[in-house]
Amino acid sequence: MDMLDAYGSCPRLAADTLARLGRVTTATLTMQLLKRGLRRVWMKGPQALDPAQSHFVGEAFTFRFLPLREDLGTPESYARPGSIREGIEAMNPGQVAVIDARGDEGNATLGDILVMRMRQRGVAAAVSDGAMRDAAGVRAVGLPVFCAGIAAPPSISGLVFANWGQPIGCGGVAVLPGDILAGDGDGVVVIPRGLADEVAEASEEQERFERFVLFRVSQNDSLVGLYPPGEAALEAYQTWLDAGEPET
Repeated sequence: MDMLDAYGSCPRLAADTLARLGRVTTATLTMQLLKRGLRRVWMKGPQALDPAQSHFVGEAFTFRFLPLREDLGTPESYARPGSIREGIEAMNPGQVAVIDARGDEGNATLGDILVMRMRQRGVAAAVSDGAMRDAAGVRAVGLPVFCAGIAAPPSISGLVFANWGQPIGCGGVAVLPGDILAGDGDGVVVIPRGLADEVAEASEEQERFERFVLFRVSQNDSLVGLYPPGEAALEAYQTWLDAGEPET
């Protein structure tokens, strides 16, 4: 049984899960995943190409590159069956293109034309642990794009496109098709699909409590017994909730 067979069909998400995940930060998500034993969920390398276009959430659609072999990495490969272009056309609205570029920062996996096509197809974002080219044009498209750098050479200068829709590694994190990705100014987090519903609920509660903590700290309260909370802090938190989360 391979990994995809073991993973099985993607479990159905609650109707509001993606919206709830989109309302919390990646910092909160990493804490909730840590509480569930998952430490390797934040991608090292990919950062927002445009910080003003850094917020997204969506299901992973995976792409994978291999090291260059000169007879395969040619301009003619762009038109071969199974190219990255065909993969883009197979994407559904709301999905996130997640690209395993082997951490290669010297050869771009996407440029403005491919990113524009993703935008037209309703793709939520593109994430690569490699480079992007046509940086100004990509920013102008308006799609959230995360990458490890900018490079002028095309992918075929140092990479060969392999396939899509398979388990990959991106930024040091294992990504399965259908996993949930969330991005913001702190980077990109991978949420195993089977945990997405409970992580969404727990993350909203964490941020609700942290709003209470920030309120109390703004009143010059000590962190001791407050964060993490003791019994008195939890009672005060419930009183604050019952009062409608007052800010004064």
